[in-house]
Amino acid sequence: MRVVVQRSKGASVVIGGETVGSIDKGLVLLVGITHEDTETDIKWMADKVVGLRIFEDEAGKMNLSVQEIGGAILSVSQFTLYGDCRKGRRPNFMAAARPEQAAPLYEAFNDALRGLGLTVATGKFGADMDVSLTNWGPVTLVVDSNG
Repeated sequence: MRVVVQRSKGASVVIGGETVGSIDKGLVLLVGITHEDTETDIKWMADKVVGLRIFEDEAGKMNLSVQEIGGAILSVSQFTLYGDCRKGRRPNFMAAARPEQAAPLYEAFNDALRGLGLTVATGKFGADMDVSLTNWGPVTLVVDSNG
């Protein structure tokens, strides 16, 4: 499992001109699932993301988690995170899980985040989405599970 974590002052997902998910301050997560991912990866990643201390405290140090600042999460599925660009000019997406495997794991990930007390907005799995955000910092991290 691979998640791009972006600290954000605000973000939204629009599909066909309609806003389907939005948050104020918090995290935007671009979520990629690979073939080997399991429920263990989902739980590990949810715990890791929620616990990341990437928001500034009163002293200006990155010392607070999304929970501690009262933030929310915008979670967006993105199979292209597993695009392999090492050969040729067209990415190879063979490492990305097929939709029938990835969709339930993506939903389980969002449920795990909600289970940790977070408000989670989402896009729509497999849809053509317009994602807008104000990257706060900017702060962007890539987190990989063992799967």
